[in-house]
Amino acid sequence: VQLQACGGGLVHAGGSLRLSCAGSGFVSSNYVIGWFRQAPGKGREGVSFFYSPSGRTDYVDSVKSRFAIYRDNSENTVYLLMNSLRPEDTAVYFCAAAAGKRASYTDFRNPGEYEAWGQGTLVTVSS
Repeated sequence: VQLQACGGGLVHAGGSLRLSCAGSGFVSSNYVIGWFRQAPGKGREGVSFFYSPSGRTDYVDSVKSRFAIYRDNSENTVYLLMNSLRPEDTAVYFCAAAAGKRASYTDFRNPGEYEAWGQGTLVTVSS
């Protein structure tokens, strides 16, 4: 599996950005795409998750009602639409893919569960 992430940039607080994660090489429709972020000096944090083939989505509390994750089937791309951005959202954002199932949906919040990673894209939110 190969992933390519893009869409980061500089935005003022309250603004919006849309990140994209284009994937190829999937051998099964049973996978999870996760968006993670890593701020300077901090660990990698799971932000939002898309579960294929059900279309289920999941968000960490800090981004609920502000971020939306969705898939464009025709483009085999998963998007992360980020609204009402805050300075604390500043980080390098990564998308990642995990195949198969786990015991719990929350297992997918662990970056160690993912087999493939895209390159990071920097999101900077100015106050």
